[in-house]
Amino acid sequence: MMHIGTAELIVLFALGLVIVIPILINIIVCLILQSCFERIPPQFRKQQPGMVWLLLIPCFSIVWNFFVYPKLSQSFKAYFDSVNRADVGDCQESIGLAYSICAACCIVPYLGCLSGIAALVLLIIFLVKTNELKNQIPLVS
Repeated sequence: MMHIGTAELIVLFALGLVIVIPILINIIVCLILQSCFERIPPQFRKQQPGMVWLLLIPCFSIVWNFFVYPKLSQSFKAYFDSVNRADVGDCQESIGLAYSICAACCIVPYLGCLSGIAALVLLIIFLVKTNELKNQIPLVS
């Protein structure tokens, strides 16, 4: 019979956290992005809300970032243009593109450390700003 010691349990717990926490963070990001797409009226959406869940696919998400983030910004821009709101700029499209580039650079050795930090900061900025844009769109009953 095999006996698992305290050290082994700690290692298994740490490995579990290293796997589970990033998945939970990605799920939260997908929920936020989906809620933003859902708030935009369907005629202005450049992508369906459910497509954000493809970001959970490993490796594919590196490429899919280049579709989701710019299309969310373009959807916001189309809506705000329709209501004659020019004060929103590019609706964070440049930040979304910069995030996508930094996230893609994370797989490059040595460059990944710096681009990973930059990607995290850009992602937080993008999510906060797009959530503010989402809150400027009235709820449709």
